[in-house]
Amino acid sequence: MAIPVESFFLPQGGSGTLQQRIRQMVAEGILSGRFRAGEKMPSSRGLAEHLGVSRITVTLAYTELVSSDYLTSRGRSGYFVSEGVPVQPAFRPAPRAAGTVDWEAVTGRRFSGMERVERPEDWRGFPYPFIYGQADPALFDHQNWRLCALQALGRREFETLTADRYESDDPMLIEYILRNILPRRGIDARPDEVLVTMGAQNALWLAAQVLLRPGGHAVVENPGYPGFRAMVAQAGARVTPVPVDEGGLVVEALPGGVDVVFTTASHQSPTNATMPVARREALLRAAEERGFIVVEDDYEFEMSFLKPVSPSVKSLDTGGRVVHAGSFSKSLFPGLRLGWLVGPAPFIREARALRAQVLRHPPGHVQRTAAYFLSLGHYDALVNRMKAAFRKRRQAMEEAIAEHGLKVAGQGGFGGSSFWMEAPGAVDTEALALRLRGQGVLIEPGRVFFHPGTERRNFYRLAYSSIPLGKIPEGIALVARAMREV
Repeated sequence: MAIPVESFFLPQGGSGTLQQRIRQMVAEGILSGRFRAGEKMPSSRGLAEHLGVSRITVTLAYTELVSSDYLTSRGRSGYFVSEGVPVQPAFRPAPRAAGTVDWEAVTGRRFSGMERVERPEDWRGFPYPFIYGQADPALFDHQNWRLCALQALGRREFETLTADRYESDDPMLIEYILRNILPRRGIDARPDEVLVTMGAQNALWLAAQVLLRPGGHAVVENPGYPGFRAMVAQAGARVTPVPVDEGGLVVEALPGGVDVVFTTASHQSPTNATMPVARREALLRAAEERGFIVVEDDYEFEMSFLKPVSPSVKSLDTGGRVVHAGSFSKSLFPGLRLGWLVGPAPFIREARALRAQVLRHPPGHVQRTAAYFLSLGHYDALVNRMKAAFRKRRQAMEEAIAEHGLKVAGQGGFGGSSFWMEAPGAVDTEALALRLRGQGVLIEPGRVFFHPGTERRNFYRLAYSSIPLGKIPEGIALVARAMREV
């Protein structure tokens, strides 16, 4: 039996090349049971005409499907669904019962109930995405990343690709972090003082789990990164919010009896304030005198393009009281999920053991690809390109904000990738964000950054990391107009 050509269609907006999408379309049809073993496929010419693609694209897709044993080629007779493809079971799943477990009560929503910054999954489809933390494909070095990935997946790297390293990390990546990444932050570390993590979020979670016990006491910045509050809560510790000003965390406001202080000294999240060196030294003196640990989130360190960077808190630490967490999420791309923890060897030993219980280690080929990209100089070139682009976008946003009379609450003096904004007191920025979304504009309401009970609903964040330069003035004009209407 021949499969009619009308059985095939390519949905709009699919990912991958045309050849990949055709291959996926056929494979899904076979695996779902719509196309059965022995049935004849449409000719490559007929399918190409039906789909509106070139014949060679269909031929190449068919060839790949033959090599994967989804199809077989029978000389001049054409292509047929292979006899060896997986088939669906003959039975049907039983109707799903309503269930008798109250899963809300069982789980307590201890994890999904934590608030986080929300953004639509299809944010790239919006013309004015003032959202934070996403990679700009126009700036990324696709070609060299692809070459590094191919090198990491090659036969010579088979052991790195396939081996279970148990609790260890890729020595090539560790070496680069020790020799290039950390010295830029003023940090001198040994291999046993560094742990590779699945991004900064994973690094900070590991730190919270190791350093905090149930009943412990932690300080977070207010406003600050919502993830800190979630991590402290999951560790069973008490959390105290401490205010920030134009210099970041206010050291004089630290309470007594604290065990761990979480801070973003490079670029405070979300205000972008950079902690002065004098205040960093004051924080370390307080840590020594009161006996607490400092967890430093190396947030946007690489994006200091207006002034020379300041030494990290960890680099000033002489008493071994600072744990430093960083990642490549902002400088490479968030989907990479690769970061690091730096701390005294006994702390790293415990963090490594905890990581092993959860995920052993980040995938070997991901670590090796990043190591090649960094060691061959592509990383530095990418960071320089991003800094130059962000400088121009920041200037355009500053000019547009001033032109339309919007109020900046915090922009930082070193760079970063966003502005912390303050609307008139009566404006609810969550309602404003919904209104703007209908006009193709995405902003980030600020309420979620404040500790519960101290919320301010008239703050919001405008990021320029993902929006094209030419879209900024018009997007800011729409924000200002919606603000006036509200």
